Amino acid sequence: MFKYDYYRAGTLDEVSEILARHQGKARIVAGGTDIMVQIREKDKRWEDLECLLDLTFLESELRYIREEGNQIHIGALSTHTDLERSEIIKKWIPFLGKAASTVGSPQIRNRGTIGGSICNASPAADPLTPLIALEAKVVIHGKAGEREMGLKEFYLSQGKVDLNEDEFLKEFVVEKLPEGAVTEFVKLGRRKALAISRLNVSVVLMLDKEGSISYARIAPGCIFRTPDRVETAEELLIGKKPSEELWKEAGKEVSDEMIRRTGIRWSTEYKQPAVEAIVEDALAQAAEMIG
Repeated sequence: MFKYDYYRAGTLDEVSEILARHQGKARIVAGGTDIMVQIREKDKRWEDLECLLDLTFLESELRYIREEGNQIHIGALSTHTDLERSEIIKKWIPFLGKAASTVGSPQIRNRGTIGGSICNASPAADPLTPLIALEAKVVIHGKAGEREMGLKEFYLSQGKVDLNEDEFLKEFVVEKLPEGAVTEFVKLGRRKALAISRLNVSVVLMLDKEGSISYARIAPGCIFRTPDRVETAEELLIGKKPSEELWKEAGKEVSDEMIRRTGIRWSTEYKQPAVEAIVEDALAQAAEMIG
């Protein structure tokens, strides 16, 4: 059994002070949908745990979805249900709400937070690929103040993010998509209900007045060591008319890029056709919304 202290933080600065005091042996709990299960199962990652730091009493500071000019700010304590129901998300970046709606059960979505999902640094996190496609930035709070960095750079490796011992994730900042852009999120899991993604992809498309693709983003999940877009596949689309053949070419380019970066592995035989298929599906579904 793990023995640890429990703290309720009253301010953002108090969070950083407690984290610094425990020098990497404090863990933040927000929704608790992952860490409490891991502690109960005696996960070895928490053998040095000294305290749990509860952020749920900081909702006024960390739970929000708001517009500020051309930006959308999403507090780290926003739940998956918040994202799914937000009118701001639906209007400007709907694939983030769709991705959040696929996470676990309603109970998990009501408790689990976007900050916790991302800070777990799992490549299978459903909200991750929309945020990568949006080139989201993260705002990090620490004793020295706040700093901002790209979400892609925030991920160091699976299970590890760029946080110092006194720091925690405060919010996400994304730019609104151009008017006329459409989005889609497609997920492949082990089973239909409550499935953790084995693969997923988020795409953005926009056409010009001539009906050619003028803007494209493709962010696949679970295929790279750290999350990223596939710019070569995006460039392949620009200037061309939507077609089934074009979607197939883009899907093939994404799978080729996976192999270039990670090599041939035991899972490649499964992943290669699967990632091609979900990229094709996502692009085709996005194109249908353009009409």
